Amino acid sequence: MTPTLATNERPRFELADVFRASGEVSGATTQQRRVLRAIINCRTATLGSHTESCANCGETRIAYNSCRNRPCPKCQQHKQMLWTAQREAELLPIEYFHVVFTLPHQLNRWARRYPRRMYDRLFASATQSLLGLGQRTLGGDLGITAVLHTWGQTLQQHLHLHCIVTGGALSGDGQRFQRARPGFLGSVEALSARYQQHYLAGLQRWAATTEDLCLARELCALGESVSATAWVVYAKRPMCGPQQVIGYLGRYTQRVAIGNSRLLNVTAERVRFRWKDYRTNGQVKAMELSHEEFTRRFLQHVLPPGYVRIRHYGLLASRGRAQRLARCRALLQASAREEPGIDGWSGDKRGGAPFLCQACQLLLSGERPAAVLSFPQRR
Repeated sequence: MTPTLATNERPRFELADVFRASGEVSGATTQQRRVLRAIINCRTATLGSHTESCANCGETRIAYNSCRNRPCPKCQQHKQMLWTAQREAELLPIEYFHVVFTLPHQLNRWARRYPRRMYDRLFASATQSLLGLGQRTLGGDLGITAVLHTWGQTLQQHLHLHCIVTGGALSGDGQRFQRARPGFLGSVEALSARYQQHYLAGLQRWAATTEDLCLARELCALGESVSATAWVVYAKRPMCGPQQVIGYLGRYTQRVAIGNSRLLNVTAERVRFRWKDYRTNGQVKAMELSHEEFTRRFLQHVLPPGYVRIRHYGLLASRGRAQRLARCRALLQASAREEPGIDGWSGDKRGGAPFLCQACQLLLSGERPAAVLSFPQRR
């Protein structure tokens, strides 16, 4: 995998410009305020600086430190590329399916009140449905990588789970790998029904175990209202291969909602950004919001501290994953893929991306890059 070389050019507009102009946000949590401060101060003198030097020509420069905050659009590029490379290295020579589980919008306000519980329930319900499908139809464990998204293109709350699912399952005794039928993992209607059942059962258990009687009544009413709502599950074989889906998800593994590249204009009071309208075949449109409304929408997608938004299940579960993948390759008579790496680049440990030396213009290539950046102690 070849990285995109970063340049020293600052984008014309940045999220930091919007957040500086929006000022204090009423009702923001401590975690949300911390995220805003981090994005505003990222790569500014506030966070200090460090020296970058080229081992080839000796050119040095002073660079401001990154905030390394997960929602920051300027950070975590190396982690993003490494995650993508690791997932590609785990791919088996089989079909893969991209399955998306969405939550009804009636649950949005509950996710704002109880984010951990509602997100955990989404993970559990979706993956239980998929694992049950694998056991029933293929007699084994599917491999699932699930990534939580909480946003839509206009930054409104849209809770859904992206899953990359193996088109085959490993039997419990590890003696057989059963492929799925070409182009077909299972009935989407049946999968949607089971997903809804699992989620509603979780709400019922919550209502039965809480000591708050008002909350219990609210949960019962909520379950009744969403039980008649369509729970959308979308499943499709990736037409351009699983690498395309991994690349798409990789862009959001360490960031959130929107990047600087989508900003079209930032004025003293308004921000204009582009978005894709998938109801009109992905037509690109522009939207303009006040700074306050833009910031409010952005902050909806800040996850609770330490929340894990990428999880692996079935034959891809973390414990014993390497052994199970090796067993699958043996059963499929496939050779192991190369260990993940990004052209030998060790990366900027402060959150930056690989880039070329601006003085000698040497590109990073081969097992060891010609231009290696070193990072002495912070100034």
